[in-house]
Amino acid sequence: MALTLLIISAIDNIRNLPQTALFGSTLIFFFVLSALMFLIPVALVSAQLSSLSHEHGGIYHWVDRGLGPKVGLLAVWLQWINTLIWFPSILSFIAATAAFFFNPELANNKTYLISVILIVFWGLTFINLAGIHRSAKFASLGAFFGALVPIIFIIALAIAWLLLGHPVQIHLHLNNLLPSFHRSESWSSLGALTAIMTSFLGVELATVHISEVKNPRKTFPKALFFSVLIILASMTLGSLAIALVIPLDKINLVAGVMQTFSFFFTAYHLTFLIPVVMLMILVGSGGSMISWIISPAKGLLQAAESGYLPSFFTVRNRHGVAARLLIAQAVVVSLACSAWGLMPSVNGAYWLLTALSTQLYILMYVLMFIAALRLKIKNTACMDGFKIPGGMFGTLLVCAIGLFGCVVTLLVGFLPPANIDVGGKIHYFITFSSGMLLLIVPVVFFYAYKAWKRVE
Repeated sequence: MALTLLIISAIDNIRNLPQTALFGSTLIFFFVLSALMFLIPVALVSAQLSSLSHEHGGIYHWVDRGLGPKVGLLAVWLQWINTLIWFPSILSFIAATAAFFFNPELANNKTYLISVILIVFWGLTFINLAGIHRSAKFASLGAFFGALVPIIFIIALAIAWLLLGHPVQIHLHLNNLLPSFHRSESWSSLGALTAIMTSFLGVELATVHISEVKNPRKTFPKALFFSVLIILASMTLGSLAIALVIPLDKINLVAGVMQTFSFFFTAYHLTFLIPVVMLMILVGSGGSMISWIISPAKGLLQAAESGYLPSFFTVRNRHGVAARLLIAQAVVVSLACSAWGLMPSVNGAYWLLTALSTQLYILMYVLMFIAALRLKIKNTACMDGFKIPGGMFGTLLVCAIGLFGCVVTLLVGFLPPANIDVGGKIHYFITFSSGMLLLIVPVVFFYAYKAWKRVE
């Protein structure tokens, strides 16, 4: 149960709902498609890879064994750097939610958002310096009270709205459930895949703690199975809850959750519950960030200990945490906040950060699927560990489906939604492409550093 909650806390965050709600009734189609092409393949492959060893887990270990240490470094770098780009977006959600306590208009104020981002992230970094056991407890509590409970609540409010016969913004007729591509502008609906894939990233994160879990070869597959079911159901229904009552062109990506709760509570004369829900969401968002701050850094530490980073970053504190690496991480996140000045709107900046983070993570999954295939061919799976049904053919099929989903997502990442102000398609394309290149290039310097150390 604790491991399931840790996985859910890293993925099933209510802050993802507004961006997926943008796609109205077609979001059901995209959620099911994404689950089949991505979430389920990632969960199956992660479960199989986690059974390789009871001592080491995580993307660096898997890709290192399958494709070599250099590719392993690239994979863990993509996992790490994407989270640093993602942090400002979830922190802006925390800031916008907190703004409802005193002035909801601040949700569109970039100075306010950046200030809160820096304060909260540095605070959570210091919590993580106390070690994984303390942070995991905080993450589990946050997942239940701050993520699952509010999502269940918003779904219940939407169901009551439908049962009472109130007007809705979307209609779930059969002809509305599938996206239409008859008009050229309708292809922008494919951008939904980027938003939904963002909601599914991180299933494999908890495997870096494999050495701290009892009977991991049975525990991890079970935890992943329950996590997938809960995440898919809650994210689909939660997104529909927002789309039902908020006009699609009025959904605020940063403050959309509180926007919806405020709408429901005002209609039901329950406005006294707004501060309660707000506090729960803030706790849940903080809990989800705990997993994302420490887990990717722990994976990068494995690469650092292999000689790709200076030994300065491998020093651990008395709690076994790579403190210097976490501090460096906080510095990079602080610099990433400059993205808010590259887009003409808060929604535009939020989407840019989300798309960049998603594409970098998807590239990592491409390497993970290829490594899983290579390891299966080498027959390195444990006899008593979890195996994808169907043997070699089953693994090949699951990885092929996962790779196809990744490639489609990578392509549509260059298509911003039509109803978000990103300063024009050309501006977005140049900014997005430049960001991708800038964030991947540092790996080359790490290769050069290790080669230089070897010669020295």
